[in-house]
Amino acid sequence: MIPLLVSAAVGLVVSIFGTPVVIRIMERRRIGQFVQEELASHAHKQGIPTMGGLVFVSATVIGYLLAHVRVASTGLTFTPLRPGGLLCILALVGMAVVGFWDDWIKYTRKRSLGLSKSGKFGGQLVVAILFALGASQAGVVTQVSFVRPLGIDLGVFFVVWVLLMMTGFANAVNLADGMDGLAGGSSALVVAAYTVIAFWQFRNPTHYQAVDPLELAIVSAGMFAALLGFLWWNAHPAKIIMGDVGSQGIGGLLAALAILTNTHLLLAVIGAIFVAETASVILQVASFKLTGKRIFKMSPLHFHFDLNGWAETTVVIRFWILTGIGVALGLGLFYGDFLRLEGLL
Repeated sequence: MIPLLVSAAVGLVVSIFGTPVVIRIMERRRIGQFVQEELASHAHKQGIPTMGGLVFVSATVIGYLLAHVRVASTGLTFTPLRPGGLLCILALVGMAVVGFWDDWIKYTRKRSLGLSKSGKFGGQLVVAILFALGASQAGVVTQVSFVRPLGIDLGVFFVVWVLLMMTGFANAVNLADGMDGLAGGSSALVVAAYTVIAFWQFRNPTHYQAVDPLELAIVSAGMFAALLGFLWWNAHPAKIIMGDVGSQGIGGLLAALAILTNTHLLLAVIGAIFVAETASVILQVASFKLTGKRIFKMSPLHFHFDLNGWAETTVVIRFWILTGIGVALGLGLFYGDFLRLEGLL
């Protein structure tokens, strides 16, 4: 339990005190957000410092590393880093690098469009392949899973599944990052759920086949606290925006946690708000191409409610509530499965 608390404490401190430093740096260099012309109500966000994800991604990594430091009578010692934790860091940092590349192009070219689709997908593909290969070496179960493996072995197609999960959730979190605190707060709730799941698997190893669940819990705890520190500055009116470096990193980490805890499809329940945001874009595009009509006033989904007259804070808080419901349902399903295995349900 102590490593989790250390990771969380370090993540919070680095994030809450490091973010204003990054804000000042971004302001001096005039690295700010570019807002789409259609979003007139959000025009005031033009120029707000971006790439805030650099802080909470760094805070998570620092928290994870310091959680392995032990104070002994002979001095400081460092416990070995396990494959599960390292794979999470690979997914987090690797996808964040792809996002940073995207953000940097937006900044240098002074536009709201960054990397080309092929460029972004290529970067995500490299991260997914490295993660899949590392996870296979670490003994991950290559079956599709819900609260546990379902017996459907993917074999060589496991790499494809990893790519779908990583790109899917990286883009889903990115789509949700359109209002102050929306993606950050929702992500914090989902990561908190995975802290509970991973730690529960660590305490009950006979029932689960997770890869180094304690390590996963340490990373999750660090990210949860780091996101809380970031939210202090990202709450409406935001002083900084996470940018693609943050949303891509979060999405990669969520996919990694789901894969390594063998809760692939459960992530769609816990992170249902991200699924809904993505589904709204898919439905909007499909409807317009097939019928010439739009289902929503604008997608992703949060902008539909924005254009319907909901205040930004109203949309954000209600989406947080919906995320909380998804998290509660997901944890309930996970715990219900445990009770069934114990013969108590």
